[in-house]
Amino acid sequence: MSISTVAKKLSTAAIATVIVLGIGAVAQATVLTFDDISPLPDFANPLIPNGYGGFNWDNFYYLNGSYSPTYQGYNTGRVSGDYVSFNGQGESSSLVSNSIFDFNSAYLTAAWYDGLLVTVEGLKSGTTLYSKTVAVDTIKPTSVNFDYVGVDELRFTSFVVNPDDFIGKGGGTQFVLDNFTFNEKATSVPEPTLLPALLSIAALSAGSVLRRKQLKQS
Repeated sequence: MSISTVAKKLSTAAIATVIVLGIGAVAQATVLTFDDISPLPDFANPLIPNGYGGFNWDNFYYLNGSYSPTYQGYNTGRVSGDYVSFNGQGESSSLVSNSIFDFNSAYLTAAWYDGLLVTVEGLKSGTTLYSKTVAVDTIKPTSVNFDYVGVDELRFTSFVVNPDDFIGKGGGTQFVLDNFTFNEKATSVPEPTLLPALLSIAALSAGSVLRRKQLKQS
């Protein structure tokens, strides 16, 4: 094998070393189904405990949707297993992480009224980076791709365009959440000032191997 061929291979190896050492990776996607929280007595609906999935949850409850009538979203909104989450009293709810994550997707269903609107905001350090509003119904869960990258908080707000249409009909603006999918950042991209150092280390390593190769051939 020629010296030039060896040099090319070592150059490729040096670049690979930089990638392994310096470029951040993203963990595999995690799906929260709410079926792995503590089992509940019939018709119980407690708050989701903080720490579930690595988040602190505010005004998110969970229940066994199979006990609800078939015309309610608590039942029809089940995607995997029997348990689903919902926003208590139809009011705003949120979840916060101590680390940065990417919010990929979720299934949303209206608990009571077709045409319910749900706004989902993605925030980082209190600043809103993303916002999307989707219309959902009680018939079946709606799969929504959010693709919120680099956030540490999500806020959910549900509402109807004309509240007078629902007066006297019972229920409220609760939505059902299931199969919440996210990626937690495993490592971070290195600071720009670190890249030259990483390149130097990789180049020195490659040069040392090349010199040994040349001595063997002399």
